[in-house]
Amino acid sequence: MDYKTLPVREWVENHVKCWLESTGIKKEYVDKLHAEEVTGPALMELDESFLKDIGMKKGQIQILIHKRNELLQLQDNAQQAEDSSSKTHDRRDAQTVPARASNAPAQGTASEGSSGAVGTTSSESTAPASGKKPKSSKKIQLPSAAEVLEVRNYRPFRSQDTDFRYVKDTVLPPESGVSDLIIPCHEYKSCDTAAELNKQQLQSKFASEVIRFASACMNIRTNGTIHFGVMDSVENKGWKHGQIVGIKVKKREDFVDALDYNIEKCFCNNLQEIARKCIHPPVFVEVISKDSQEQRFVVEVDIEPTFSLVKNNCFEVYLPKYNESSQKVILTKEPALYQRLGAKSEPVQRSKLTAFIQAMPDRDAQRERAELSSTQVPTEIPQDLGRKLSILLNDGKSYMDDSLRYILVTNRCEQDNLNHIDFLMHLNIFCVFDFDEHSNVSGLYSKYKEHHETSSYFLQDFFKEIKTDNSPSQKLFDQTSWIFCNGRSDFLGDEKACDENTWIRTKKKYLKKVITCICEEILPEGSFIVLFLLLSPVQKPLVDTFQEFYTEMNGMEYIICIAESRDNYRKWANLAQESCSIETLEQRSVVGMKLSHVDATIQSMLPSTAQPRHLPASTGGLCTLPLREEEKLCSLEILCTDQCDDIKLNLWTEKQKQEIEQDFYRGRKITWENLWLADNKHCGDIIERSACAEASKLLDGILRGGGHNYSVAKLKIFHHPGSGGSTIARQVLWKNRKRFRCAVIKTSYPPLTVCNHVLALRDYEEKEIIHCFPVLLLIEDYDDEYLEDLQSELIEAAAARKMNTSRPYFILICCRRYNDPERHCKASPLDTVAVTHKLTDLEKEQFNTKLENLQQKYDKPEFILTFVLMCKEFSKTYVSDMVEHILQGIDLSSRDTCLMRYIALLNCYVPNSYLSLSHCEAFLGLGAYTESTARAYDFKHHLSEQARMIFIELRESITYISTIRIIHCLVAKEILHQLSGNQSLSQIATNLLQEKTLFENRFGREEFRKFIRHLFIRRDKRSRGDNTDTLFSPFIEQVCETEDCEKAIAVLKAAYELLGKDPFFAQQLARLNYSNEKFEDAKYWANVAKSHLPTDSFILDTEGQVYRRWFGFTVDKMTEEDTPERITEKILLALEAMKCFRAAQQAAKEERESMNNAGYFGEVEVGCRLLRFLSTLPVFHTGPEREHTELVKYLTTDYIPEDIKRPWGRLHSRLKGLRQNLYNALEWISEELSYFQTDKNQEKDDENDDKEEQIHNPRKWLRKQAAVYAKFFISASLLDDSNNGPDTQLMRQMSIYGSGGGNVTNILSFLTDKKENRSAEKLERILSFYPENPLRNRLEDSDLINFILCHITLACLAPGSAKLLPLPTLRELSLRFFKGKRQFPASAYFLLTLLYWPDEALDKEPNPINDEILTSALQTLKRLYDIKVKDVPTRKKRIYTHFFLGKGYGLSKIVDKTKIDKLMVGSLDERRMKWLHGTVWNVPKIRDNLKRVSGWSKDRNLFIRGHGKELQILPLHRESVPAGSENVTFYLGFSFNGLVAFNIEVENDPAIKRT
Repeated sequence: MDYKTLPVREWVENHVKCWLESTGIKKEYVDKLHAEEVTGPALMELDESFLKDIGMKKGQIQILIHKRNELLQLQDNAQQAEDSSSKTHDRRDAQTVPARASNAPAQGTASEGSSGAVGTTSSESTAPASGKKPKSSKKIQLPSAAEVLEVRNYRPFRSQDTDFRYVKDTVLPPESGVSDLIIPCHEYKSCDTAAELNKQQLQSKFASEVIRFASACMNIRTNGTIHFGVMDSVENKGWKHGQIVGIKVKKREDFVDALDYNIEKCFCNNLQEIARKCIHPPVFVEVISKDSQEQRFVVEVDIEPTFSLVKNNCFEVYLPKYNESSQKVILTKEPALYQRLGAKSEPVQRSKLTAFIQAMPDRDAQRERAELSSTQVPTEIPQDLGRKLSILLNDGKSYMDDSLRYILVTNRCEQDNLNHIDFLMHLNIFCVFDFDEHSNVSGLYSKYKEHHETSSYFLQDFFKEIKTDNSPSQKLFDQTSWIFCNGRSDFLGDEKACDENTWIRTKKKYLKKVITCICEEILPEGSFIVLFLLLSPVQKPLVDTFQEFYTEMNGMEYIICIAESRDNYRKWANLAQESCSIETLEQRSVVGMKLSHVDATIQSMLPSTAQPRHLPASTGGLCTLPLREEEKLCSLEILCTDQCDDIKLNLWTEKQKQEIEQDFYRGRKITWENLWLADNKHCGDIIERSACAEASKLLDGILRGGGHNYSVAKLKIFHHPGSGGSTIARQVLWKNRKRFRCAVIKTSYPPLTVCNHVLALRDYEEKEIIHCFPVLLLIEDYDDEYLEDLQSELIEAAAARKMNTSRPYFILICCRRYNDPERHCKASPLDTVAVTHKLTDLEKEQFNTKLENLQQKYDKPEFILTFVLMCKEFSKTYVSDMVEHILQGIDLSSRDTCLMRYIALLNCYVPNSYLSLSHCEAFLGLGAYTESTARAYDFKHHLSEQARMIFIELRESITYISTIRIIHCLVAKEILHQLSGNQSLSQIATNLLQEKTLFENRFGREEFRKFIRHLFIRRDKRSRGDNTDTLFSPFIEQVCETEDCEKAIAVLKAAYELLGKDPFFAQQLARLNYSNEKFEDAKYWANVAKSHLPTDSFILDTEGQVYRRWFGFTVDKMTEEDTPERITEKILLALEAMKCFRAAQQAAKEERESMNNAGYFGEVEVGCRLLRFLSTLPVFHTGPEREHTELVKYLTTDYIPEDIKRPWGRLHSRLKGLRQNLYNALEWISEELSYFQTDKNQEKDDENDDKEEQIHNPRKWLRKQAAVYAKFFISASLLDDSNNGPDTQLMRQMSIYGSGGGNVTNILSFLTDKKENRSAEKLERILSFYPENPLRNRLEDSDLINFILCHITLACLAPGSAKLLPLPTLRELSLRFFKGKRQFPASAYFLLTLLYWPDEALDKEPNPINDEILTSALQTLKRLYDIKVKDVPTRKKRIYTHFFLGKGYGLSKIVDKTKIDKLMVGSLDERRMKWLHGTVWNVPKIRDNLKRVSGWSKDRNLFIRGHGKELQILPLHRESVPAGSENVTFYLGFSFNGLVAFNIEVENDPAIKRT
């Protein structure tokens, strides 16, 4: 039997288990209690000590005891209700209470799972005359604990308030008797059969009850109200006495007419008029219900027997009664005199009638006295609404701060009120739900947007904005979102206001989704307050908004209401009481306070004055920065000259100041408040480390120019974690805030957005932007790609302005954690400061003195642990001893210790990781229940002493979610070591993966999952500041090292299963297996990854790497005893690897947003290794000159040695295609390297980065592999036998390949050789392999390209070489690329642009053909480039300019980029900076070698004239092209994307000298 239908005392173990599962406690504790054979009686006696003994934690114990006590209380109530329901009510004409209607809730007196056998009721209703059968009895189920009925108040006596509502299935107080005659007595009539009665039946029933009740009240001289639609009997246990159910009202006039007609009939002639005045007309109070749209009412009649009307009168009445047989209304035969006896209206007994009438004068006197006393209204003591407002608005605090956000819900704001809503301008408003369609024109929004930058939405649009798979955008938190909930009158689109019913049908669903998303995914509980500001009459949608927030926020704790108009509030509250009682609403509402008083009160609580903020101006003065202008620059945290000067110190308690100081020394980032308080001596001084002075000195050097005219300068501060690097960076900004405009960059915004905002900050209120101060920009914890993109955007923006100043426009202070900051400082000493844990002697003295001061000032030392560690220079021994001391006596099995382990694991292996406070609360069981009052717990108080000392609570910078982490990563590492106990690292990680509570918690979910991914996938890289470059994540490598690879594989498998079978985890498993020579497993996991992402080029490349490693392993293990079958297997592995790499190449071509070249590199590496392996086989013996004649013959001809003809039958065709496959891959790599810069590796995501050996010098790698490739296809003896056949051409090609002239990239790489003579000799040797007369001896297309390029390269290295052909000859040779109908490689068209650019000696007259050749080549280059680059951002694949136009003629006018590099002085980094900032063109030697050409600009496009026709060319920086139509000059470069313009300058500028 279901436990819900049994008393608790009769429950067995399974009943108890079912009930426990319904309470929400953890399953492990449910199982333990079941194992302990806890039955119903045992459950009733459970105490805390027993639960502790079985291992339950405090949070879970509290839930269970609370639920058990609630259960027992409800059981007692059920028993009392059962007892009372057995009593009969002796009432005249009373109907038996019927079984409840099918749609009525099963309301009763015991909770779900509580005691009390639920019986059946057998009461029947009297069948009406219409012949309907009596209702059958029903078995009623008692309600659950959540269905306990709520007591509500009556409608105020004589109130005609049409907004007043009752809520279905709440209860009114019990029926009452006479009190003080003025306070009305109450009587209830269920009238549940009203809908089934005809008009006469209904009217007679209604009039009979009213007249009897009225007679009783008038005779006793008491006010009273009779209620129809309220349960008056509890014989049916499905109902409660006083329960509001309502009745259906077909026609209101039926009730009014019934009274008018029957008063005339039932009262004596001389008393009818008095009765009409005492019996007020019926009031119809609507009954609202969430579960039903059916309209019901409680019909109430007020009786008011005033002394002047009733004195000296007795009211004897007849009662109307419907006669079933005659179907007419008849009156009782004898009149009766009624009186109120207790809660009943009873007739006066005949024996007492005389005494009752004689006592009438006394009752008259009592009535008169009661009326006189009631007119003397006591002076109502007004509430302190100001204090109430302060407490509610600040969540209990006496002051306001930025820790709380506000969600505003409001309606139409009248013009008069707009003058009194200034307080809203100072609240930290997250979003506004505005129900005023005119708000943008004449309402609240029109005023608000004058002061704040906002984003406006409609409900459905805002839902799309916030409902994404990723974390919420930073803009949501930086700018107020204004949501028009019911249209917008001035909007030209299809979003108009609608009536209530249409709104509910079309828009309510979006409102619900938005509120659910905000409460469940964006803002954690307790971090925001919902403010209902009722400025005009309330409509239903506003109430629906309240009910949605009430449901999502589990009550009213963080909801408040402000209403100046009591009428507006009353209507809102009456409608809102469907969800929440009127009393609770009143507690959370400020009603009747003038809006102007609200405005002044809130503004007085603000922590800072509303004074404007200021920025320094280039004139030496200041300019005002309005809040709205600042909010427009939302990607910047702007530091003003008067930062914090608006703080109202009189509102700050000493405790607040101490908390700010303590937070800093506990490990939080320094704030501007810290620095301001220290400057103004309101707290202790903040130590300045010597690196701060060093950074300031470098900054001064940058400002002086230092000989480098850079538009964007960098000051790098690299620091050990916890060494104060971030503090130093902010100290530098703080010191310079009055000299320069300063800001901190929010890296969650795109670089282009940041660049635009930085420019706006620089130019704001400046008359002459050429004289503006540099802008100091702090960027922290960035990645290299972001910084590079931002720097490029800033440089382009500066180039567009054509301003030559002696100091930079922007100075980037780059602050970043590094494990080895000194190494990075040595690499770039002129602009880098290293901050380490090592203190100077002076710093040691300062830190120790500060430590003594802090210890004297504060009682509790735990908050300065981080500072103590800093004083001890984070000594490993000290950290170990300190952690050991803290952890003494810790309970290793407790939940908070387990939490410490998990956070330590993340903090140790994942930089900047944390757990959200919400995750921690859920893990400790603190969020399993919610009280409607204040939160029943405090997270810190539920932690052990040890956890409180090592945890630090921070606020995440984007979402402002409170987060928990360990005070320092070194402490985390030591805690993980000391708390591991008998658990291995892999076991701790496996346990973490199985914590469903953490993975299912909604707040910070994406960040938590990201940290878990990083734990298993993110590799260490030196470029990110790590000590080494690792092949796997540091965690996986640590498990492999301290345990074994099997454990690492096992934990990765668990992660794969528990994280949704992520294909990149399968990829990592494949890599981990093949790295440990488990090739079959590696093959399996590579196939698993491929099954998820069959077209992902990186996954396919991993599959190729499996076979590549497998092949290399088998070759390395090869012995002389290997059979032909085994050799075949090895070859098949290599061929399979090449097949997989070709599949990766094909997939990479289809990927629009990436350019993955790993498949080509992999195929070349495997192919070359296969060639080496084949050359070692006995069947391919080596010739006397160490030539591989037999192998070359087999690979390049139809020849097959007899020994392998049959055993290798399935391999021959694939091996004979090996040469062409390798050639194609090498050519593709060569072309790739010809297009793009390769001086800096672009990092990919870790899960996609599958190359164990990053190719740092791909050009060198290509030369090496090309030589290996050529080596195995060259045979002098084969060349002698071929007699100038096709094989001769192949051998010649291979000889060229072997000499380094086989592809474009290898030929161009000769230019980088420091020994130019050596390179020239090699090129001359390569040219000797070609026919003496290439015009007659037709070369293949690729050979012709290489031949011409060798001449151009040789001309750059040795202009006087005898091997050089003149330019006209080379032009003639290249005509094939123009006239040919087929597609040629991009390098062919690149050569045409070089050869056919106008030459002063050859092209003295315009030549249309040359123009056509040049134009066609440029167009084809552009088309091929677009195909090549796909949708990859140009910043990730920067085009490489190989040559520039020089001042000579013929081939001598072509100047290679390497020559320009050699003309510059300085380190490699300094030369790169000159290219980046454009200062390379200021070097005189370079200007002497290059030729400036003339062109023009139009609509930001750049043009130049070729042989006569205009050509559009590409500017290096588009922003540097003048906006209008100008004549310009520039240096001309040649790239695989066509012509490129450098150093563009307006020609009529007098500062420019043509050269």
